[in-house]
Amino acid sequence: MAPTLILVHSPFLGPASLRPLADALAGHGHPTALLDLRPSVVASPVHQMLVGVFADVIGDAGLSGPVVLVGHSGAGPLLPAFADALEEGVAGLVYLDAGLPTPGRSWRDTVPPALYTRLRDVSRDGLLPRWRHWFPDDPLDTLVGDPALRAEIADEAPEVPLAFLKEARPDVEWPGPAGYVRLSDAYATDADTAEAHGWPVRRLDLHHLAPATHPDPVATAVLEMLTEMLAGEPKEG
Repeated sequence: MAPTLILVHSPFLGPASLRPLADALAGHGHPTALLDLRPSVVASPVHQMLVGVFADVIGDAGLSGPVVLVGHSGAGPLLPAFADALEEGVAGLVYLDAGLPTPGRSWRDTVPPALYTRLRDVSRDGLLPRWRHWFPDDPLDTLVGDPALRAEIADEAPEVPLAFLKEARPDVEWPGPAGYVRLSDAYATDADTAEAHGWPVRRLDLHHLAPATHPDPVATAVLEMLTEMLAGEPKEG
């Protein structure tokens, strides 16, 4: 039985950022589930809420058989904690243009201090601005050409508590198979680190929101990497 791919969106975005990829994977005949974790990121402690809601959503979905967790962007560092919350049945983790785990360290600990300071200064009432407003130029205008899709991704992005950036990430290790699919230059170092760990890696010259705008090549890369990961035979990608 092929494992069900559980697509986990970034805490700073919503499921629309991965829905086209979910459709593409289903088009390949692969069982896929897309989660909506937005209700869990509206109040602190965000990490605890995220992990609890994740386990509840998976339980309510009534999935059977093994699963592989596919985390995009900011969901990457949480994948081991998500896998731990399920206790059994997780066959592997896939990091999709995502940060790697930093157990016990916060987001703030892993970025230049100036970036955290800038986001703190533009926060209001303890809430971060929506992701598209983190940058001088709106990345959605550049990366997502379809107006309806761009509006859907923009509307779904939550206002996450600033405290989330200071919370220590769950101190959980993942001992099982893992792999990496790099989509943008921003995550080149993470892909290189994954490769140094002996994980299978695929590199595409696309962009960070390619799961929404270029779902077919991303789906192909995920499925190729998945086959390699579960076979335990890493190769350069």
